[in-house]
Parts: sequence; structure tokens; C-alpha cells
Amino acid sequence: MTQTFAAPLEVRASDWPGPGPIDLNRHDLPHRSSTLEWWYVNGHVEDARGRPFSFFASFFQLRVGEVEGAGEPIYAHALSWALIDASGKRYISESLVDRDAPEIALERLKRGLGPRDARLRRALRETLEKGELPYPDVRMHLRATVLWDRLNLDYDGRTFEKLSEGRYHLRLSHSELEAGVDIIVELEKPVVRHGDDGRVAGTSAEEMFYYFCPRCSVSGTITLDGETTPIAAGSAWYDHEFGAGNSEDDDLRSVAWNWLSTQLDNGWEITVYDLFEEGEPRGHFAIVIDPQGKRHEFREFQLTGRSPWTSTRTFDSYPLHWTLRIPAAGIHLEADADFEQQEFITFISKSAFWEGRVRVRGVMGAQAVHGPGFVERANFGAFEKLDDFYAAVSRETRAAIERLLPQEPTTADVQRLVWNEHEPEWSSGVSPEAYRDAMIRPIRAIADRGGKAWRSYAALVCCDAVGGDSDRWREWLALPELLHVGSLMVDDVQDRSQIRRGGPPAHHLYGEGPTINAGNFCYFLPHLFLNSRELDDRQRLFLYDQYLLALRAAHAGQALDLAGATDAVDAALESGNSVPLLERVVAVHRLKSAAPASSLAQTGAVLGGGSDSQIRGLGDYFQQIGIAFQIMDDVLNLRGFEGDLKIKGEDIAEGKATMPVAKAIALLPLDKARALWSAILARPTDPAEVARIISIIRDCGGLDACEELASELVESAWQRLDPLIRDSCYKLNLRAFGWYVLERHY
Repeated sequence: MTQTFAAPLEVRASDWPGPGPIDLNRHDLPHRSSTLEWWYVNGHVEDARGRPFSFFASFFQLRVGEVEGAGEPIYAHALSWALIDASGKRYISESLVDRDAPEIALERLKRGLGPRDARLRRALRETLEKGELPYPDVRMHLRATVLWDRLNLDYDGRTFEKLSEGRYHLRLSHSELEAGVDIIVELEKPVVRHGDDGRVAGTSAEEMFYYFCPRCSVSGTITLDGETTPIAAGSAWYDHEFGAGNSEDDDLRSVAWNWLSTQLDNGWEITVYDLFEEGEPRGHFAIVIDPQGKRHEFREFQLTGRSPWTSTRTFDSYPLHWTLRIPAAGIHLEADADFEQQEFITFISKSAFWEGRVRVRGVMGAQAVHGPGFVERANFGAFEKLDDFYAAVSRETRAAIERLLPQEPTTADVQRLVWNEHEPEWSSGVSPEAYRDAMIRPIRAIADRGGKAWRSYAALVCCDAVGGDSDRWREWLALPELLHVGSLMVDDVQDRSQIRRGGPPAHHLYGEGPTINAGNFCYFLPHLFLNSRELDDRQRLFLYDQYLLALRAAHAGQALDLAGATDAVDAALESGNSVPLLERVVAVHRLKSAAPASSLAQTGAVLGGGSDSQIRGLGDYFQQIGIAFQIMDDVLNLRGFEGDLKIKGEDIAEGKATMPVAKAIALLPLDKARALWSAILARPTDPAEVARIISIIRDCGGLDACEELASELVESAWQRLDPLIRDSCYKLNLRAFGWYVLERHY
């Protein structure tokens, strides 16, 4: 069967509910006019052992095209669901997508939809062309079935079926974990319309119809870790939305929203949503249902979030505490997340979002009320470019640095940093102010200017790439950046640098002695983390070994860098053989930059529970990235850094034999190579002379040759790593990061 993929059709609402009560025998069914439709259930229950759980499930049907020549619609299907273990603070989620998802996603990429960043698009295309999907999106083994004459959805064995009037059966089971639900949901109140008499804006600016039942009884079982227990008490919520998109660029008109639902102990229910399109309000409704099931609509309310939590997997931020005020109803509620990590990760069906269990307390009039609830927040943090993503990584890294090295340390902070919190006598007499000025401020002067913090991200993404949970190790974000900052501080003294990250180096502000001491102090900070009780002895020994190896290698690289490569250049100019010179330059980059990067990647893989081959493969990949990064740093020193973060041609003025110089010597005739090196050895400071030398290196192909070498290193390492780790959204980020290093401009 030949098929074509098309944008959603224009809205046709002829089969939408009319005035009066909604006929569920008709409108629970799929709607042929709809290009997008979903059925949603959430619930809060206790099992027979008194353990609290929540769950939600969204069954999606999306029109993606039609059979060529037949006009028959083609639908794609997806299921997003999660089981929330409130007492264990576990969020077990599954994103199940259509069997044809790779083909559909490739077609969307051709139409310009999908990730905005060109490198992520390229990485996604590679995965899709293999017929694979980035985990945690999982492809259905069987085609989804949706009946048109009765409500019966079967998405690879996860089902939602209408049994009789007001009675539904929901069955969910995780494809990899022994978890799921098998429940009967029975409506206890009439369904009511949301929005403007049922009309709302959808997730891509389409027009939708939305009705819901705010309270349902629940019976059945919960399965967790292979143990199935009966539900003793609880309630559920049922939603149904259907509608159609308006334009071909529906994906580019994505709507962001906050949504809250709660079932209060006084028999009332409340649901509110705020929708925004490109920052502008798209919908704003609060619906309050009284104990008799009567609907009360309010347009004037405030739903505000605070206390943001940042995911270490997506670096999106989500409020964990919400305030809802509906003045006309006398409602003032506070909703608090049961725990932070309730982010739903998906890459194909839609971007990641936070949908989680909250505890609601407050007042309605003079009456105190409480109850369980759900909050969903989506599309506020989608990053347009990888630059934006790494800026978010940098912000969270600086936050971790503030927690580790606070600008205004307390006595307890000083005890922890000087010795440990259990033996305060070692820091007795140490003034927090004096410690701040002598140790913390020189470090923070450089750290707070911010970098891309890619070394910090390397450790966490490698943890997730091998199936670990990077959130457990979020405080480790500070370490790679501080180790890097410490080396920069010492390097700047040794190199007599005049600028660092767009400002004066630390030794210009605090003096050489304090800067060297504070910079060296950064090398000892990992001790605070490597003794963590969360590490077993094998992990701890491996990480200590890797860290000390990286320190030794980095100092060897720095020694060679300070010594320079004049002898290797002279030998190349004497013999005409530049291979040893090129190897010398690569050796400096490998030791000074690549060894720490490789160590950090292996650290992340160990924390994530990776296999030996995965640990080695990720270490190798970041080793080559580290070398490529420094090669590109040499190139940018001559091409110029964005924002003038470093002085253009600084390496020439210092008489250094960098990779572009080595490549130029290899490419030029010997007489011209000797003249070039003589000009560099003169350490020119005249901008015109520096520009002349740069043009010689550029025109002979030296800069292009460096970029080709960097690309070859990254690509060959990726080919070795690719078969070792599962295709996932984290793997996409690893692939895209390799290209990002090659194309960087900072």
C-alpha cells in the first residue's frame, strides 16, 4: 500500500457535541472529523497494604496522511502513561509509539518539523534511518487497533475499553519493568465541558473539543516489581479531547500549558489550565464542579508556580509548588509535588513534560479542604538550539557550584570544606569571611562568568546513556567545571594571560599566590564526593584511580605545553618529516584536555552502572572529543572567538607551535615553513604582522587540515561507540555534541 503523509485537515466540527448533555454512547467513540484525538485517565489509589499510588494514561490517535489515490486516512498512535509510587518516590513511565514512527518521523523531518537544532535533526535522522527510535520512546510490536463502532483501544496490549454505560476497563503493563495497572473505572458524576462550552486550543494550536468526568470510582489491581496487589480505595478522572489542526506548520506553533486537576475531600473538584502560544495567552479557564455535578466556570483566576526543579536529563525546569486563586469562588489552594522527579521523557511523540502527583490544601470560602491532584506542565522549556541547551547546563552547573562553594559561607560550610562536618576542631579559628576572601572568591570570579560546562554535562549524559539515573548525581555537576576552572587559574598565571572568559584572569584580581593556591584547591574537591555512601567499594576504587590518572596526565600535558615544541619544530624543519611534530601536539592535547574528559565520561558511565565495554567506549569517545576540542581551540585562536572571549592570534604572539602551525609546516615548502616559524618565534605583537602570519597558515590549508583531523577523530570514535549503547535521546545528544565541538565558535 502506497501512502503519503500530509498536514492535518482543516477543522470540521460537524460530529462534535451540540447543546445540552453529552451523549457518551456517541462521543466516547473516535471522531472521523478529528486529525488529533486522545483519551486520558488519571487516578489516585491505595493498595491493600495502604501504599499510595497515582497513575495516568493518554491514548493518542493522530491523522498523518492518506492512502495515495484512495483518500483513506492513515493514523499514527501513541500512548504515554506512568505509575507513580508515592511512598517509594518512583516514577515508572512508558512512551509507546506507532510501529511506523521511524518512517513518519523521517517524513516530518523532510517537512522541516521536529528538532530545531540542525545537529539534533541530523542525529535523529541517523537513528530513524536505521529503523530505530530513541529510547525511552518504544516502538509498538503490533499495530494499534481503534474500533469505530465502540470505544476499544488496543495499543500493543495496553487497552482502554468501554464495558457499559459509564464503565471502562484500563489495562497497562510496562514493556521492560514488572509494573502496571488493571482497573475498572466507573463514572460517579456527569461529564462536563471544559473551556468555552467545550472548545479549547490544543497542543499545536488546533481547535479541540474537551469534556471530562471529574470523579470516578476505581477497582482492580496495581503491579509493582512483579507484585500485584488489589486496590483498596481511590478515585479516577476521565478526559476526552478531539479536534483538528489549522495549518501545515502545526508543529511550529506549539502551545505551552499548565494544567491542574484535583478531587477535594468536600466532594468538589477543580480543573484549570493556562495555554500560551509564543508567550501569548491562548486559553484560560477554571472549571469547578460541586458535589451534585454542576459546572461552574471562571475566567478570572491565577495559577502560579514557584520553587523550580531542573531536570538533569533535559535541563528543562518545572515548578514544584503551585498556588491557585479563584477570588470569585473564595478558593485559595496550594499544590505541592510529592517528589521532584516526575518528568515524562519522550522525544518522538512530543517533547518532555512534567506530569505528576501533587498534594492540594487550602480553603474554599471558610472551609479547609485537601485532596490529591495532578499537575501537567509542557512546552515551556524546549530549547531551539544546542547553544540554548548548554546555556541551561551552565546555569545549573553554577547553581551546583554555589551549593558547594557558597559566596557567603557559613561556619558549617567552612567545616565541611576545610576538613569535615564531624570534626569541627580542624576548622576552629577559621573565619568564614577570611576563608571566603582567600579561597572561594578567586574561584568564583572565574566560575561565575560561565562556560558551556560541557565537561559537567559529559559525566551526566554518560550516566543516562548507559541506563542510569543522573538525578542521583546532580551535585557532581560542580566538580568537572571546578576542576577546569582550577586549571585555568593556574594556567593563566603560568601563561601570563590577560583575559579569561571575557574578563581579567583571577591573578589580576587576587594576586598570583592566592590564585595558584585556590586553583590547586579545586583539584581536591572530588574527595568530598568520592567518599559518598552511594558508591560501592568497586566504584569508589575505579573512580579514584581514574581521577588520579587524569590529574597526572593533565599535569604532564601542561608541563609539555609550557616547555613548548620548539625542538620538535626544529627537527621537522631539519628533516622534512613533520609526523613527530604533529604527534607531539596531539600528545599535549590528549594529556592536558582529553584525559580529564575521558575520565569524566567513564565516571558517568560507572555511576550509571554501565558495562566494561560501555565505560571504555564512552571514555574513548570523549578522549577524541577532548583532542578535537583543543584542535578547534587552536583554530579559533586564529579565526577568532565569538564575543572576543580570547585575544585573536594570542598563540602567535606567544610563539606557540599549535596544531595549525604544525599542519602549516607540514604543508608548506621547507623554505616557506622556516620563514613562517622564524616569524612566529619573533613573538610578534603588531596586529598586522599577526594577521599576515595567520593568513599564511590559512592559505596553505593549515586551518582546514586541522578541522578535517578533528572531524576524523570524532567520527571514528563514534563508529566504535555506536554499537555499544542503546539508541536513546541521550545518545542523540552525545552524537550531536560531537558535531557541536567541531562547529563551535566560542
